[in-house]
Amino acid sequence: MTETPKVWRFFRAGGFDQVKIETASDLLELKQLNQKLWVALSCPVKGLQFDERTLSLIDTDQDGHVRAPELLAAIDWVVNRLTDPEILVQPQECLRVSHLRDDEAGRALAEQARQLLADLGKTEFDPLTVADVEQAQTRFMARLHTAWEDARPANLPLGEKTPDGYLTLQKVAGKLDDYYLRCRILAFEGRECAEVVTEAQHQAVFSSSSVAQEALLEWPLALVDPMGRLPLTEGLNPAWAGAMASFRTQVVVPLLGECTTLGESEWTQLKDAFAEFSAWQGASPADTENETVRDLEKLVRLVRDLLVLANNFVSFKAFYTRTGQAIFQAGTLYLDSRSCELCITVNDPARHALLANLSNICLVYCDCVRAGQKTIIAAAFTDGDSDQLRVGRNGVFYDAKGQDWDATITRIIEQPISLRQAFWSPYKKMVRAISEQFEKFASSRAKAMDDKLVSSATLTPKNAAGGTPPMAQQAFDVGKFAGIFAAIGMAVGAIGTALASVAVGLFSLALWQIPFVFLGVLLLISGPSLLLAWFKLHSRTLGPILDANGWAINARAKINLPFGASLTQLAQLPPNAERTLTDPFAETERSSWVYVVWGAVAVMVVVMLWVMRMGPH
Repeated sequence: MTETPKVWRFFRAGGFDQVKIETASDLLELKQLNQKLWVALSCPVKGLQFDERTLSLIDTDQDGHVRAPELLAAIDWVVNRLTDPEILVQPQECLRVSHLRDDEAGRALAEQARQLLADLGKTEFDPLTVADVEQAQTRFMARLHTAWEDARPANLPLGEKTPDGYLTLQKVAGKLDDYYLRCRILAFEGRECAEVVTEAQHQAVFSSSSVAQEALLEWPLALVDPMGRLPLTEGLNPAWAGAMASFRTQVVVPLLGECTTLGESEWTQLKDAFAEFSAWQGASPADTENETVRDLEKLVRLVRDLLVLANNFVSFKAFYTRTGQAIFQAGTLYLDSRSCELCITVNDPARHALLANLSNICLVYCDCVRAGQKTIIAAAFTDGDSDQLRVGRNGVFYDAKGQDWDATITRIIEQPISLRQAFWSPYKKMVRAISEQFEKFASSRAKAMDDKLVSSATLTPKNAAGGTPPMAQQAFDVGKFAGIFAAIGMAVGAIGTALASVAVGLFSLALWQIPFVFLGVLLLISGPSLLLAWFKLHSRTLGPILDANGWAINARAKINLPFGASLTQLAQLPPNAERTLTDPFAETERSSWVYVVWGAVAVMVVVMLWVMRMGPH
């Protein structure tokens, strides 16, 4: 009898199909789902709005990334210890002893859970939370440290200075053992077969200072002595002279007295003096954990977090359905009358921007500061325009915990934000170019006038009194100015002829054709910008932004125009808001250019009507 295949359910968002993970069966059968259909294949352990401890427990090889096989292994591990897999999809943050299986692994966890609950003054019917397990692990480590401290040796060779002396001895112990071994070899052979240094090492010492320091560290402490005596005050390797001086002062002199050489038997005596203390140090429980408590902690965390992780790894349900914050969303940035919800934390903006630029999304990098703390974010602007986005502008960033940070723009990746911005972009550039030319012209004329006034004001009294004869005034060159005026006249005539030709062609059209002419001109100017923006806006993707942050995005996670508009909210008045249109500081006087424009429009209308009237005759 053939097994019925799993019926997967998908939802379409972001331009691609994503699997729904809602039941325990969905989690259990993920290993049967082709990984080509997964949104992500790897995610970083750090830098996410997700419990870092949970991710580190799933990351079995401790390489800083959780990959698809590790997630599947975590699902199998937790299911094999629960009586009912449906516990994984129930909204709970705790575990009960009754949820554990009655097998070898389950009974060990259940016994540990009962002991833990008893230590906390609870019964085995009470729920067990992550905080309870963390507290138990802390108590376990405290008991180990207490027992270790109680086993501290009573006889310390240097008293209270024993720990410092032991560290000093450990720094040179390897080199001392190496030296005495060379001495024994030399004494045994009776000749120089125990070569102190090789020819290559000898040449390296004299090549450069940095290489010399590294090479000297490999040399013996001193010249090898067949008698096995190590000098302590002179003739030492320069790279080890400082460490040996500390060793002599802190260890040798207090235990052996003033001596200038050290034999192998005396070195053995020093090691024996610290043997008990060394064994006690080696038994330190600093990196020791109760494996059963650790497994219990892992189980409680996976029961709480596994479904959330799957819906932010295999699919991006929370992000694309807008039902919550994805684990890569760091918070919301408020800047330039907008709120940007697609914000991620980055470590190196320059390195991140190299790959993130391929996303075709306008990214704004901000330094965020709060109470001496600093973080860096990249915020995606997916609606509005970029006219007022400048490096140095300030905003406020609210992280996932609701804490507010001062945000300052430090870097911007320029990309189209909206079709509206692309339509007006050529005209804004033209106005900006004309404005810059006028500013340059006005600035140059003002500078020339200022220079003339300064030169007039700085005339010496001698010049003013007629001591120096004034320069002869240049005669008026009629031919020169006639040529200039002729050139100006020709230019004006050419412009007038061109405008007249355009007007004649325009007025020769039917009335209903004229709007299409203006529409064609608009498309001619704004068309290329609109076309380029359209292609880029429809190719915006989330992948490069997350890939640059350590993810391995497997799908083409697009951000289309409607979804982008939901990620960046523009300022709008609230519903049923009352608005007073009377502005006491509004500009009441119209500028002269407004009248000029309306006058030109009126003249064009009159001429057009006259041409239409005279046309049939």
